[in-house]
Amino acid sequence: MKFVDEYRDGPLARDLARAIAAEVRPDRDYRLMEFCGGHTHAIFRYGVQDLMPGNLRFVHGPGCPVCVLPMARIDQAIAMATQHPITLCTYGDLMRVPASQRQSLLKAKAAGADIRMVYSTQDALAIARAAPGQPVVFFAIGFETTTPPTAVALNTARAEGLNNFSVFCNHVLTPPALRAILSDSTEQGAHIDGILGPSHVSSIIGSEAYAFVAKDHGLPLVIAGFEPLDVMQSALMLVRLINQGASELHNQYRRAVSPEGNRKAQALMQATFAPRDSFEWRGLGWLPHSALRLADDYQDYDAEQRFPVTLGDSREIQGCECPKVLRGLIEPTDCKLFGHPCSPENPMGACMVSSEGACAAYWSYGRSPRQSTST
Repeated sequence: MKFVDEYRDGPLARDLARAIAAEVRPDRDYRLMEFCGGHTHAIFRYGVQDLMPGNLRFVHGPGCPVCVLPMARIDQAIAMATQHPITLCTYGDLMRVPASQRQSLLKAKAAGADIRMVYSTQDALAIARAAPGQPVVFFAIGFETTTPPTAVALNTARAEGLNNFSVFCNHVLTPPALRAILSDSTEQGAHIDGILGPSHVSSIIGSEAYAFVAKDHGLPLVIAGFEPLDVMQSALMLVRLINQGASELHNQYRRAVSPEGNRKAQALMQATFAPRDSFEWRGLGWLPHSALRLADDYQDYDAEQRFPVTLGDSREIQGCECPKVLRGLIEPTDCKLFGHPCSPENPMGACMVSSEGACAAYWSYGRSPRQSTST
């Protein structure tokens, strides 16, 4: 398939592996953080790590919006759906994410709440159109990549007068999270030599959004595509930059990412959303200006304002190490719960649920032989 097969070519992969092996210096280690969960899955699905020299390791970052969403926001969504007569719509990944008291959206649905899985914002709009007297809440989540579709849905609802439609907004921003990781100078902070920058996110916000990585933190960053050869070529570019001592921003994914990004999408986001003063991230804590809320002109469509809830304390499952995995401090297999009892069939944390989660990648592609651990 054109534009796919050529980025999965075996001989080219072996050539890149030889080039990387020739470039790495035997007297040092190379720790490259891939920010996106899509990169993590490509690395394990195609065996990229196995092709790397022993002193080059990929460090997994927080690049999964489902994984970084704190449990309190899942609790709030469940409370909305159980304390108010609404229809809550969201993406499939969120349905099984553990909440407090071993709850989840899927369990709340089974108990009688009107919670529906949708594939797009347009599905949620269609549900609102079909039942104009029923309040419909879209549980919006994602980095900058999925924010424009939510903005389109809000503008469509306003244009059509769909007053029964509202949004529970959980869109978060990539640069503040990356800045927080790189600013952690404690001994517990992740030690990183270079960054594989987000690809789809960067197609929206542009590569220049990461200029601060080189300027403020002295590290090289390469915007990397999601295919295995993209990852390998980006790793080679980073190794060369590290060897040169060059703190520079490069763009390997030029077929999709420009320096300025998608200006039309950015303008739509700026008109529809505003930055929150602070927002909690799983593993990173409360980060200033790291998430979005609905702009003042769209407050009538804000589900948090329309459907206030009463919440108890949110408590993570004891022993789950998702927060450390998301900060690049440990690998999923370092968690005592990994494999047993935590598995895709019985997830203890969001990193095992999400299709972009690091734990799910290790389970799907990194364990051999696989053991049956369902409980």
